[in-house]
Amino acid sequence: MPDDPTVPALVRAWISGWTVSRGAADPRPEPWGWTIDVGRERHPWRHVLPAPAEADVRKLTEGTTVPWTWLKLFDVDEHALPWIGPGWHLDAPGHLMTRQLHPDAPPVPAGYRITTWSRGGVIHGLVRTADGEYAAGGQIGLGPADALGTGAPLLAVADQIETAPQHRRRGLGSLLMRTLQSEAHAAGARTGLLVGTTEGRALYTALGWQWHAPMLSLWYDPSTPGEFPVGGS
Repeated sequence: MPDDPTVPALVRAWISGWTVSRGAADPRPEPWGWTIDVGRERHPWRHVLPAPAEADVRKLTEGTTVPWTWLKLFDVDEHALPWIGPGWHLDAPGHLMTRQLHPDAPPVPAGYRITTWSRGGVIHGLVRTADGEYAAGGQIGLGPADALGTGAPLLAVADQIETAPQHRRRGLGSLLMRTLQSEAHAAGARTGLLVGTTEGRALYTALGWQWHAPMLSLWYDPSTPGEFPVGGS
């Protein structure tokens, strides 16, 4: 099992930028972590546990009644699945990663162009073909860096990074991330954080991101059976 003592502070820092990126409410502290009001039909709120304990997970999952409640468990792997109450479904796993930010000017592949803009504490990036077709996009939410104690005023949380299937393997993910990282540095952030997919982890590792912990992601829908054995000892 991972045992990184910095994970709780990193998770709190990730939350601070993620809530800005998604326009979510400020996180509410709980004894086991935080609850966040997200305000979407299929994502009304989420519980985030940076260091999950079995008793807390069992109590939360067995007491949940609102469909599409989400649960984010850091620093645990599939061994924790027997802690989960009925009605829960396993989403794709995530990976908590960080990187120090620096100025950068990545080359743009032939036939593409990239545009960036900032609004409400969020830096957006858009990659298009020469004739305007969407190719890749994503954003970075800028949050306070207090939890990290780095002295920098801001941290940067990369979010919703994607490349259209027909434009993959052309260096656009690297272009997008390097550009967003540089823009975040220019805005005053010195540390980047993200929770990436297993597929995305390879790209982020190649770009110098450091892995810290796994994340189990689950959502609640009692109308359909769970996808794994739950509630066991």
